[in-house]
Amino acid sequence: MNTILNVKNLSLTIGTQTLIDNISFNIKHGEIFALVGESGSGKSLTSLAIMQLLPEAIAVRSGDIILNDISLFSLSETQMQKVRGKSIAMIFQEPMSALNPVMSVGMQVAEVLQVHLGLQKKQLKEKVLALFVEVALKDPKERYDWYPHQLSGGQKQRVMIAIALACEPDLLIADEPTTALDVTIQAQVLSLLQDICRQRKLSILFITHDMAVVSQMADTVAVMKEGKIVEQASSQEFFTHPKHPYTQKLLEDARASKAYTRLEKKDEILLEVEGLKVYFPIKKGFFQRTRGFVKAVDDVSFSIGKGKTLALVGESGSGKSTIGKAILSLLDETEGKVSFENQNLVGLDKKALNPYRRKIQVVFQDPFSALNPRMTIAEILREGMMSLGVGPTSREAQDESIQNLLLKVDLEASHMHRYPHEFSGGQRQRIGIARALAVEPELIICDEPTSALDVSVRTQVLALLRKLQEESGVSYLFITHDLSIVPMVADTVVVMKEGKIVEQGLVKDVMQNPQHPYTQKLLASAPELI
Repeated sequence: MNTILNVKNLSLTIGTQTLIDNISFNIKHGEIFALVGESGSGKSLTSLAIMQLLPEAIAVRSGDIILNDISLFSLSETQMQKVRGKSIAMIFQEPMSALNPVMSVGMQVAEVLQVHLGLQKKQLKEKVLALFVEVALKDPKERYDWYPHQLSGGQKQRVMIAIALACEPDLLIADEPTTALDVTIQAQVLSLLQDICRQRKLSILFITHDMAVVSQMADTVAVMKEGKIVEQASSQEFFTHPKHPYTQKLLEDARASKAYTRLEKKDEILLEVEGLKVYFPIKKGFFQRTRGFVKAVDDVSFSIGKGKTLALVGESGSGKSTIGKAILSLLDETEGKVSFENQNLVGLDKKALNPYRRKIQVVFQDPFSALNPRMTIAEILREGMMSLGVGPTSREAQDESIQNLLLKVDLEASHMHRYPHEFSGGQRQRIGIARALAVEPELIICDEPTSALDVSVRTQVLALLRKLQEESGVSYLFITHDLSIVPMVADTVVVMKEGKIVEQGLVKDVMQNPQHPYTQKLLASAPELI
């Protein structure tokens, strides 16, 4: 196979600090090349260097990047604009920040086709709808005119994949492309990428922290640590005979998916959800009359015991995150009962809800949009503590408490003075967890809290959540599409489909002996690391 991309001795610096240190690798025609490593190791920075999208403060100290025998560093910005999208396309890690919030998603895909292929209006829409079907976006004709905020995280990621595939590029850079996708859609997208790779001889630079996906997808694997490539090998050699100690640790953490044991204690109900319904009205016409309802959550009931964890799993758009928002009393359309410590929260006014704001906290799915970009990390953590009257009142004592929180989530105490944009996606997710822990809650709603974390940090964070639960008795509603972590963190599991619960029970019963066909399909679709 001929080489399509050659990264030669690339080094990137910012001031006197080296970010990428003399890395080299080749990607051949039709090859899937996986780049793995911890958050902050330089994976995404490498992809930005290939796309020539590096921030101005980052300098290329040495090396070159050659695409189809052309040095990308020799091209002007005007020339690179013709390369991006046409010859090289990229799927970004965080779709919310990558999509234009004031353009419909259909028009955003059409824009790429119009710029690079010059298609006419009718052809544009037909091509866009075909791409939406390929990436399994529900109701593509209706979704064409929707805006990013109207889509779930997984649906936004699918739109990003459609944009990247639109012009049939030679090289596709996939930066965590299935992070926000549930396992069934993840399986479809991975299968789609493999099919396209074979049919079009498309090369893929696949950046991920999911080692099971790597084992399923990759032809060649390279491992990055602190800006260096520490190991590179064929996929078979990589998984059977890892040589570097860091690689061995990554694989060990990836395989650590056994259920943990805890001391059993009598269940005492903390949260009980009964007959929960969230129906969003569909309004059409000049007078915006209600023509029907989207049944996002339809008659759902479950309970969470004190010191226990309930995992909520299902496809994107199945209503998982909507349930979390309803419990937090963030939706006016909520009906039914949400009883917390025997108090029904549905219908309470703002003043009556205030005491429960401290007791119920949330870790959001998208850390980039959840953190205020104008506040330092210390200000973000301090804000909740002060507004809810939790913790010490003196500035010095608060700073000490903030530093301890950051250390707990595997960050440095000095990070308190930085801003969110200075962190990687995984690091921002840890800041979100620290913010939830800051006010000492009794229930934390974890909405995909480990989706942006690499396997080693994910294992650390899950261990931290378990330790906190055992020490303080905090309860978790754990919303996830990653079935591999359910046995590691949960006592009970609820499986949702199209707003309804199709199966629920103890984790060991549901995971080992699923009764509903949909649960069986979810488990069968989950990639496994052999």
